[in-house]
Amino acid sequence: MTITRPLAAALLGIAALLCAAPGARAADYPKGPIRVIVPTPPGGGADTFARLTAQAVEPILHTSVIVENRPGAGGTIGTGYVARANPDGYTLGFLWNGPLTTTPNTMKVSYTRDSYTPIIEIGYASYVMCVAPDFPASNAKEFIEQLRRNPGKYTYGTDGAGGTMQLAAERIFAHFGIKQIAVPFKGSGETLQAFLGHQVDIFGGSLQPILPYMKNATAKCLLLTSGADNAQAPQASGLDAVGAKGLDVGLWYALIGPKGLPSDIVDILYRAYREAAQAPAVLAAMARNGTTPGTHDPKETKEMIAREYEALREVAERLGLATH
Repeated sequence: MTITRPLAAALLGIAALLCAAPGARAADYPKGPIRVIVPTPPGGGADTFARLTAQAVEPILHTSVIVENRPGAGGTIGTGYVARANPDGYTLGFLWNGPLTTTPNTMKVSYTRDSYTPIIEIGYASYVMCVAPDFPASNAKEFIEQLRRNPGKYTYGTDGAGGTMQLAAERIFAHFGIKQIAVPFKGSGETLQAFLGHQVDIFGGSLQPILPYMKNATAKCLLLTSGADNAQAPQASGLDAVGAKGLDVGLWYALIGPKGLPSDIVDILYRAYREAAQAPAVLAAMARNGTTPGTHDPKETKEMIAREYEALREVAERLGLATH
């Protein structure tokens, strides 16, 4: 086929339009309201931060941001809804790591790691392990040694069978040769009540609900599942301090979009939400909940998800909880 000058000019014109398309999308975005799906009922940590960041990001993006709750099946219903949405930037998801790195390893879900586009990590909070005031340990190293020397003696409450807390704890326990008994509950609230009622020996869960009991000496919190220490739990040590560097798995929040979300729109959302996460109301809420602001960009967030997914997959397989 001979390409004439008029045909060549036409082809160059089409190529120019195609190359310009992403910029045009970015220039026009957003043109209307954005929906942010939260796969939990109202009132939880993900819902709270989704609403606070939505309020903070509206004046940045110059549009309304509507938070919509779609709970069920450990967050996988809402996450799947986002994954199937049109990748135009008007349906996003605000969720915690459970539906992204834990649940896909322990039950069948309608999406994979390639079904969505990570945009930004909003914040990170450590899980914590706490005991009663009379437990025979006063620091993290003594706590680990007590558990290691007494296999099967203690029970620890978690946020559900195969939940993030259990897999995080078992990953740490395997490193130290610890074998104790997991008792699953439906979230940190139930775990806390069981701990306060002396139904389990160890509380394992989010830092926020245990803080009041730690402050009034009803609970003694000794070990964090994060690498670093946390000023809100001064008696507890992070994993780096006890020789378990690189094993941290905590509770983090992230914004995602559907697969195929254009990179220019991803960049707009990342920059807007990074700024919104620094709003005073958001930072104050994070401080109250023991959460550290996150600044992972899309590439870093994707890599973080992949690392944690593979790490928890290994634990789930070892415990016989993995899907096949």
